[in-house]
Amino acid sequence: MVDSRGTLAQDARRPERLELRVPTTATQLPAVRAMAGDLAMRMDYDLDAVEDLRLAVDEACATLSTIAEGDAPLTVVFETTRSGLHIDAWVPTADGTEVPTDGFGWAILASLVDAVDGRRATQAEVPAGNGTPEPVAVISLDKYLPGQKPSGVGSGDQNLSVAR
Repeated sequence: MVDSRGTLAQDARRPERLELRVPTTATQLPAVRAMAGDLAMRMDYDLDAVEDLRLAVDEACATLSTIAEGDAPLTVVFETTRSGLHIDAWVPTADGTEVPTDGFGWAILASLVDAVDGRRATQAEVPAGNGTPEPVAVISLDKYLPGQKPSGVGSGDQNLSVAR
């Protein structure tokens, strides 16, 4: 589903939202990765940034698929704006489940995008959620277009640990 009802950006480009819901199986994750790459190419990211986004989305989705409850689907919401691409990926989880933000995979993920966040939330708090208090795990990614990164974002002040 594409939502282009957002307000016009300064350059007359509307923010758009695309929601993708797939089973959390290894055979479906490449479709999410392909969608991220296609959107990045259409937004005129350079080839390195396109590949970084593909890898980041793949890593985020793989991480979430390991903590999903049962056969719950993976939901990925892509939001294109004048400044870049924002992605929220989430899965329903058991109450109290944390997003693993340590380890090598998370360090790689953080190096591929300008901003990354992993947290617990509810279906009422996430884009494309059903509005209930059911718990979910969310990974949010931001990749800015050249010259569009807000000051203070991705300034190297992240403390990344690969300890387990």
